[in-house]
Amino acid sequence: MATVQVSEAEKVYILHGIRDDLRVDGRGCEDYRHMEVETDVVSNTDGSAKVTLGHTAVLVGIKAEIGKPRPMVANEGYLEFFVDCSANATPEFEGRGGEELGTELSNTLYKVFNNQHSLDLKSLCISPGEHCWVLYVDVLLLQCDGNLYDSISVAIKAALFITKIPRVHISSDEEGGKEIELSDDPYDCMRLDVENVPCIVTLCKIGHRHVVDATLQEKACSVASLIISVTHKGIITCSRKVGRGSLDPESICEMIETGKRVGKALHPPLMKLLQQEESLGKKRQKVGFLG
Repeated sequence: MATVQVSEAEKVYILHGIRDDLRVDGRGCEDYRHMEVETDVVSNTDGSAKVTLGHTAVLVGIKAEIGKPRPMVANEGYLEFFVDCSANATPEFEGRGGEELGTELSNTLYKVFNNQHSLDLKSLCISPGEHCWVLYVDVLLLQCDGNLYDSISVAIKAALFITKIPRVHISSDEEGGKEIELSDDPYDCMRLDVENVPCIVTLCKIGHRHVVDATLQEKACSVASLIISVTHKGIITCSRKVGRGSLDPESICEMIETGKRVGKALHPPLMKLLQQEESLGKKRQKVGFLG
């Protein structure tokens, strides 16, 4: 994870500000930085999105390919995650510096998104036990200024919303085998229901309080963090504690309640934005270096 050096005087300043619900950049403890979401930014994918949160920027691309269902769940498709920590995001990722973080992020994303509570995986099944859709989710970290989990989860939900999977027609050949034909019509496609797809909320314990969307400077003052994934109904689907410090039971309960409240409030404006952007169609003006 990208880190910064913070002096003792800076730590005291940050701690005292958070104690009074006033962070260095003027936000309250439960406020996010300015967030920008742009979809359909990569042409050779079935769905893509770019999210900028403060100075953190992530790009997500999704490719749908036909594969074989897993033996334990023969009637479901599945998702595969790969996170690339670009050296452009921070010099610490040069060489193999970002491999450990990439693996950690991929494993957490798999637990959060690859289950029936988040996505209807049965809708990805083509022929039980034989063929299914596999969604390869590639995440590229472009800039790193803290709160990667939240940024990536929003980008994945936005990319899944825009993902279009071709319709599949199954027919039998002369020998009784199955033939799979993909529709050539770009409008004859299947869309995913992303209503239950959760967003991740990361809460950092700093002093006696906790904050949402911590910057790298605030992260340097944190003893431990709690990562929780929350649906639009405020239901927690996954939780994980990160950091070397410890969290007492009372703090964990308070952080969970805050995460549920913040996560639940994150979904409506995100879905509204995605629907508005899609309604513009080809009239939508693309911004940023990918436009």
